[in-house]
Amino acid sequence: MLVVDDHPGFRASARRLLELDGLQVVGEAVDGRSALRLARELAPQVVLLDIGLPDLSGFEVAERLGGAAARVVFVSSRGSGDLGRRVEASGALGFIPKDELSGEAVLALLAPAP
Repeated sequence: MLVVDDHPGFRASARRLLELDGLQVVGEAVDGRSALRLARELAPQVVLLDIGLPDLSGFEVAERLGGAAARVVFVSSRGSGDLGRRVEASGALGFIPKDELSGEAVLALLAPAP
């Protein structure tokens, strides 16, 4: 998993949370451009992607990752109601509010629909 967020504290806590739940974090990116570069270099299975980045929006990054094998899970401190249908239209697996992030929440999005 690649964790993309411009706040170092969130990246560190997300890594810790996800690794405690058995997920492997292969890298961290601070903005959209570094996320795209690291996604090409590291080929993560999942990109945990903040929507509000300093250079590109998370939606722009997800669009540019469109041909990659990585699946996108958006995170934000804003509620999902603020994002409307943009998450669905982006092709991402889904959205998790930052204060609800856990390995279990990510795995639930990765699980195939019954």
